[in-house]
Amino acid sequence: MTQRDKVNFQSHQIVCLEHENTCLYGEVIQVVEQRGMCWFRPWMLAISSPENSLLTWKSQEETIYNLHLTADLVWPLDWFRPALDTEVIPLLEKLDILSRNSEDAQQSSQQLNSFIHKLWQVHKAKF
Repeated sequence: MTQRDKVNFQSHQIVCLEHENTCLYGEVIQVVEQRGMCWFRPWMLAISSPENSLLTWKSQEETIYNLHLTADLVWPLDWFRPALDTEVIPLLEKLDILSRNSEDAQQSSQQLNSFIHKLWQVHKAKF
């Protein structure tokens, strides 16, 4: 995203952080403009099969992880994009079906950690 394309995020806005076939969705808690960072509360991680487009989510081939019990993140602001209602609402319906038991929470936390580690590996120079 270029400086010209910069989006002004607001608290409570739902945003997305994408990498390869994975989207991390969550809520903006606070924007730290001076540092170019976003305090972000993860809601869900959606992993699609590689042949599906992330923006369509028309396939039933995605795996959803409930991240409500995971830690918040502080992440570079320009890595996020606004999440579209049409992509989030169907995923929220699936998320509602998932239970919040400890096994699911542990697996979800591991998936989030793996996703963050992949992003860090790809973008080491920015950290």
